[in-house]
Amino acid sequence: MADANPTVRQRQVGARLRQLRIGLGRTVDDVAGEMLCSATKISRLETGARPASLRDVRDLCRIYGVTEQETQALMSLARQAREPGWWTQYEDLNLSPYIGFEQDATAITAFSMYWAPALLQTAEYARAVITGIARKIDPAVLERRIEVRLRRQQLLDREEPPRYRALLDEAVLHRQVGGANVMAGQLGRILELAQEEKVTVQVIPFEAGAHASADSNFELLEFSDTSLPSIVFVEGMYSNLYQERPAEVVRYREAIEYLRDEALTPRESLNRITNIRKMHAA
Repeated sequence: MADANPTVRQRQVGARLRQLRIGLGRTVDDVAGEMLCSATKISRLETGARPASLRDVRDLCRIYGVTEQETQALMSLARQAREPGWWTQYEDLNLSPYIGFEQDATAITAFSMYWAPALLQTAEYARAVITGIARKIDPAVLERRIEVRLRRQQLLDREEPPRYRALLDEAVLHRQVGGANVMAGQLGRILELAQEEKVTVQVIPFEAGAHASADSNFELLEFSDTSLPSIVFVEGMYSNLYQERPAEVVRYREAIEYLRDEALTPRESLNRITNIRKMHAA
Protein backbone atom coordinates (compact mmCIF):
# COMPACT_ATOMS: atom_id res chain seq x y z
CA MET A 1 0.00 0.00 0.00
CA ALA A 2 1.18 3.50 -0.83
CA ASP A 3 0.47 4.73 2.69
CA ALA A 4 2.96 2.21 4.09
CA ASN A 5 5.71 2.92 1.54
CA PRO A 6 9.03 2.59 3.43
CA THR A 7 10.99 4.56 0.83
CA VAL A 8 8.73 7.58 1.19
CA ARG A 9 8.58 7.23 4.99
CA GLN A 10 12.38 7.41 5.01
CA ARG A 11 12.28 10.69 3.10
CA GLN A 12 9.55 12.06 5.38
CA VAL A 13 11.64 11.36 8.49
CA GLY A 14 14.62 13.08 6.89
CA ALA A 15 12.58 16.09 5.77
CA ARG A 16 11.17 16.59 9.27
CA LEU A 17 14.60 16.31 10.89
CA ARG A 18 15.93 18.90 8.47
CA GLN A 19 13.02 21.26 9.24
CA LEU A 20 13.73 20.94 12.96
CA ARG A 21 17.44 21.67 12.51
CA ILE A 22 16.90 24.67 10.23
CA GLY A 23 14.16 26.01 12.51
CA LEU A 24 16.74 26.23 15.30
CA GLY A 25 19.31 27.85 13.03
CA ARG A 26 21.78 25.02 13.51
CA THR A 27 24.24 23.76 10.91
CA VAL A 28 24.85 20.17 9.85
CA ASP A 29 28.40 20.37 11.23
CA ASP A 30 27.12 21.70 14.55
CA VAL A 31 24.64 18.84 14.98
CA ALA A 32 27.14 16.23 13.79
CA GLY A 33 29.58 17.40 16.46
CA GLU A 34 26.98 16.92 19.17
CA MET A 35 25.99 13.52 17.76
CA LEU A 36 29.65 12.46 17.53
CA CYS A 37 29.20 11.46 13.91
CA SER A 38 30.12 12.85 10.49
CA ALA A 39 28.30 15.73 8.83
CA THR A 40 27.80 13.41 5.85
CA LYS A 41 25.71 11.09 8.00
CA ILE A 42 23.41 13.94 9.08
CA SER A 43 23.06 15.10 5.46
CA ARG A 44 22.22 11.59 4.26
CA LEU A 45 19.65 11.16 7.03
CA GLU A 46 17.99 14.42 6.04
CA THR A 47 17.81 13.60 2.33
CA GLY A 48 16.52 10.08 3.01
CA ALA A 49 19.59 8.53 1.37
CA ARG A 50 20.25 6.68 4.63
CA PRO A 51 17.54 5.18 6.88
CA ALA A 52 17.44 6.72 10.34
CA SER A 53 17.80 4.29 13.22
CA LEU A 54 15.49 4.67 16.18
CA ARG A 55 18.47 5.80 18.23
CA ASP A 56 19.34 8.47 15.63
CA VAL A 57 15.80 9.83 15.75
CA ARG A 58 15.67 9.78 19.55
CA ASP A 59 19.03 11.55 19.90
CA LEU A 60 18.26 14.18 17.28
CA CYS A 61 14.87 14.89 18.83
CA ARG A 62 16.62 15.39 22.17
CA ILE A 63 19.09 17.83 20.58
CA TYR A 64 16.26 19.73 18.89
CA GLY A 65 14.19 19.84 22.06
CA VAL A 66 11.00 18.42 20.55
CA THR A 67 8.16 17.06 22.65
CA GLU A 68 7.91 13.44 23.69
CA GLN A 69 4.77 13.11 21.56
CA GLU A 70 6.54 14.24 18.37
CA THR A 71 9.56 12.12 19.24
CA GLN A 72 7.36 9.03 19.43
CA ALA A 73 5.60 9.96 16.16
CA LEU A 74 8.93 10.36 14.35
CA MET A 75 10.25 7.10 15.79
CA SER A 76 7.10 5.35 14.60
CA LEU A 77 7.67 6.78 11.12
CA ALA A 78 11.30 5.65 11.22
CA ARG A 79 10.16 2.17 12.24
CA GLN A 80 7.85 2.01 9.22
CA ALA A 81 10.71 3.20 7.00
CA ARG A 82 12.73 0.13 8.00
CA GLU A 83 9.98 -2.31 6.99
CA PRO A 84 10.66 -3.89 3.56
CA GLY A 85 8.52 -2.98 0.56
CA TRP A 86 7.57 -5.70 -1.93
CA TRP A 87 10.30 -4.50 -4.30
CA THR A 88 13.11 -5.16 -1.81
CA GLN A 89 12.99 -8.84 -2.70
CA TYR A 90 14.40 -7.78 -6.08
CA GLU A 91 17.43 -5.85 -4.79
CA ASP A 92 19.61 -7.44 -7.47
CA LEU A 93 17.78 -5.40 -10.11
CA ASN A 94 19.28 -2.15 -8.79
CA LEU A 95 15.93 -0.28 -8.83
CA SER A 96 15.55 0.40 -5.13
CA PRO A 97 14.72 3.07 -3.98
CA TYR A 98 13.31 4.08 -7.37
CA ILE A 99 10.36 1.67 -7.28
CA GLY A 100 9.41 2.99 -3.85
CA PHE A 101 9.31 6.54 -5.24
CA GLU A 102 7.37 5.39 -8.30
CA GLN A 103 4.77 3.59 -6.18
CA ASP A 104 4.04 6.75 -4.14
CA ALA A 105 4.20 9.38 -6.88
CA THR A 106 1.05 11.31 -7.71
CA ALA A 107 2.39 12.42 -11.10
CA ILE A 108 4.98 10.84 -13.40
CA THR A 109 6.33 12.33 -16.62
CA ALA A 110 8.52 10.01 -18.68
CA PHE A 111 10.64 10.93 -21.71
CA SER A 112 12.30 8.35 -23.95
CA MET A 113 14.21 8.37 -27.22
CA TYR A 114 14.87 4.65 -27.58
CA TRP A 115 12.13 2.45 -26.13
CA ALA A 116 8.69 2.59 -24.55
CA PRO A 117 8.82 3.44 -20.82
CA ALA A 118 8.72 0.46 -18.47
CA LEU A 119 5.19 1.14 -17.19
CA LEU A 120 3.84 0.85 -20.75
CA GLN A 121 5.73 -2.24 -21.91
CA THR A 122 4.24 -5.59 -22.84
CA ALA A 123 6.03 -8.69 -21.52
CA GLU A 124 7.32 -9.54 -25.01
CA TYR A 125 8.65 -6.04 -25.59
CA ALA A 126 10.25 -5.95 -22.13
CA ARG A 127 11.99 -9.26 -22.85
CA ALA A 128 13.41 -7.88 -26.09
CA VAL A 129 14.59 -4.65 -24.45
CA ILE A 130 16.28 -6.42 -21.54
CA THR A 131 18.02 -9.07 -23.65
CA GLY A 132 19.09 -6.40 -26.12
CA ILE A 133 20.91 -4.55 -23.34
CA ALA A 134 22.12 -7.55 -21.30
CA ARG A 135 23.04 -10.16 -23.90
CA LYS A 136 24.46 -12.62 -21.34
CA ILE A 137 21.66 -12.34 -18.80
CA ASP A 138 20.76 -15.47 -16.84
CA PRO A 139 17.30 -16.74 -17.93
CA ALA A 140 16.06 -16.80 -14.31
CA VAL A 141 17.15 -13.18 -13.78
CA LEU A 142 15.48 -12.20 -17.03
CA GLU A 143 12.16 -13.63 -15.87
CA ARG A 144 12.48 -11.83 -12.53
CA ARG A 145 13.05 -8.53 -14.31
CA ILE A 146 9.99 -9.01 -16.49
CA GLU A 147 7.97 -10.02 -13.41
CA VAL A 148 8.97 -6.82 -11.60
CA ARG A 149 8.22 -4.66 -14.63
CA LEU A 150 4.71 -6.05 -14.95
CA ARG A 151 4.12 -5.76 -11.22
CA ARG A 152 5.13 -2.11 -11.27
CA GLN A 153 2.50 -1.48 -13.95
CA GLN A 154 -0.29 -2.37 -11.52
CA LEU A 155 -0.14 1.16 -10.12
CA LEU A 156 -1.86 2.37 -13.32
CA ASP A 157 -4.86 0.19 -12.40
CA ARG A 158 -5.32 1.70 -8.94
CA GLU A 159 -8.50 3.50 -8.01
CA GLU A 160 -6.41 6.68 -7.79
CA PRO A 161 -3.45 6.11 -10.11
CA PRO A 162 -0.72 8.70 -10.66
CA ARG A 163 -1.15 11.15 -13.52
CA TYR A 164 1.10 9.59 -16.11
CA ARG A 165 2.44 11.38 -19.20
CA ALA A 166 4.80 9.77 -21.71
CA LEU A 167 6.77 11.94 -24.14
CA LEU A 168 8.11 9.66 -26.87
CA ASP A 169 10.57 10.45 -29.60
CA GLU A 170 9.09 9.08 -32.84
CA ALA A 171 12.09 6.75 -33.11
CA VAL A 172 10.57 4.72 -30.26
CA LEU A 173 7.63 3.85 -32.52
CA HIS A 174 9.75 2.78 -35.49
CA ARG A 175 12.60 0.85 -33.85
CA GLN A 176 11.72 -2.83 -34.26
CA VAL A 177 12.38 -4.05 -30.74
CA GLY A 178 11.65 -7.78 -30.87
CA GLY A 179 10.43 -7.62 -34.46
CA ALA A 180 7.33 -6.37 -36.23
CA ASN A 181 4.82 -8.52 -34.34
CA VAL A 182 6.16 -7.46 -30.93
CA MET A 183 6.10 -3.82 -32.04
CA ALA A 184 2.52 -4.07 -33.27
CA GLY A 185 1.54 -5.51 -29.88
CA GLN A 186 3.49 -2.84 -28.00
CA LEU A 187 1.98 0.07 -29.90
CA GLY A 188 -1.43 -1.53 -29.45
CA ARG A 189 -0.82 -1.59 -25.71
CA ILE A 190 0.07 2.13 -25.68
CA LEU A 191 -3.09 2.94 -27.63
CA GLU A 192 -5.17 0.85 -25.24
CA LEU A 193 -3.80 2.61 -22.15
CA ALA A 194 -4.33 6.02 -23.74
CA GLN A 195 -7.88 5.20 -24.77
CA GLU A 196 -8.62 4.04 -21.21
CA GLU A 197 -7.24 7.43 -20.06
CA LYS A 198 -4.64 5.77 -17.84
CA VAL A 199 -1.85 7.60 -19.63
CA THR A 200 -1.38 10.67 -21.81
CA VAL A 201 1.00 10.10 -24.70
CA GLN A 202 2.65 12.72 -26.89
CA VAL A 203 4.97 11.94 -29.77
CA ILE A 204 7.86 14.23 -30.70
CA PRO A 205 7.87 13.80 -34.48
CA PHE A 206 10.97 13.52 -36.63
CA GLU A 207 10.04 16.81 -38.29
CA ALA A 208 10.54 18.60 -34.94
CA GLY A 209 14.29 18.30 -35.49
CA ALA A 210 16.63 18.90 -32.55
CA HIS A 211 14.72 18.90 -29.28
CA ALA A 212 15.12 19.98 -25.67
CA SER A 213 16.40 16.86 -23.89
CA ALA A 214 20.08 16.06 -23.59
CA ASP A 215 19.29 12.81 -21.74
CA SER A 216 17.98 9.92 -23.80
CA ASN A 217 15.50 9.01 -21.06
CA PHE A 218 14.36 10.37 -17.72
CA GLU A 219 11.35 10.43 -15.42
CA LEU A 220 10.08 13.26 -13.24
CA LEU A 221 8.24 12.01 -10.16
CA GLU A 222 6.06 14.35 -8.09
CA PHE A 223 4.45 13.72 -4.70
CA SER A 224 1.37 14.94 -2.84
CA ASP A 225 3.40 15.56 0.33
CA THR A 226 4.75 19.08 -0.18
CA SER A 227 7.64 18.38 2.22
CA LEU A 228 9.03 15.86 -0.28
CA PRO A 229 10.82 17.43 -3.27
CA SER A 230 10.19 16.12 -6.76
CA ILE A 231 12.80 13.71 -8.12
CA VAL A 232 14.23 13.20 -11.59
CA PHE A 233 15.40 9.65 -12.25
CA VAL A 234 17.83 8.82 -15.05
CA GLU A 235 18.42 5.10 -15.53
CA GLY A 236 21.91 4.26 -16.76
CA MET A 237 23.57 1.16 -18.12
CA TYR A 238 25.66 0.63 -14.99
CA SER A 239 24.29 3.03 -12.38
CA ASN A 240 21.29 5.30 -11.90
CA LEU A 241 21.12 9.02 -11.24
CA TYR A 242 18.71 10.77 -8.88
CA GLN A 243 18.35 14.54 -9.29
CA GLU A 244 16.43 16.39 -6.56
CA ARG A 245 18.20 19.69 -6.00
CA PRO A 246 15.81 22.54 -6.85
CA ALA A 247 17.96 23.85 -9.73
CA GLU A 248 18.22 20.37 -11.25
CA VAL A 249 14.47 19.72 -11.08
CA VAL A 250 13.69 23.16 -12.52
CA ARG A 251 15.97 22.44 -15.49
CA TYR A 252 14.18 19.17 -16.24
CA ARG A 253 10.77 20.81 -15.86
CA GLU A 254 11.87 23.38 -18.40
CA ALA A 255 12.95 20.61 -20.79
CA ILE A 256 9.56 18.91 -20.36
CA GLU A 257 7.72 22.10 -21.27
CA TYR A 258 9.85 22.53 -24.41
CA LEU A 259 9.29 18.88 -25.34
CA ARG A 260 5.54 19.25 -24.93
CA ASP A 261 5.61 22.32 -27.15
CA GLU A 262 7.51 20.39 -29.84
CA ALA A 263 5.32 17.28 -29.57
CA LEU A 264 2.14 16.44 -31.43
CA THR A 265 -1.08 16.88 -29.47
CA PRO A 266 -2.36 13.77 -27.67
CA ARG A 267 -4.94 13.16 -30.41
CA GLU A 268 -2.41 13.68 -33.20
CA SER A 269 -0.01 11.41 -31.35
CA LEU A 270 -2.53 8.56 -31.17
CA ASN A 271 -3.17 8.92 -34.89
CA ARG A 272 0.57 8.77 -35.56
CA ILE A 273 0.94 5.68 -33.36
CA THR A 274 -2.04 4.01 -35.06
CA ASN A 275 -0.57 4.55 -38.52
CA ILE A 276 2.87 3.27 -37.53
CA ARG A 277 1.31 0.25 -35.84
CA LYS A 278 -0.41 -0.60 -39.14
CA MET A 279 2.98 -0.55 -40.82
CA HIS A 280 4.35 -3.05 -38.27
CA ALA A 281 1.27 -5.25 -38.50
CA ALA A 282 1.55 -5.36 -42.29
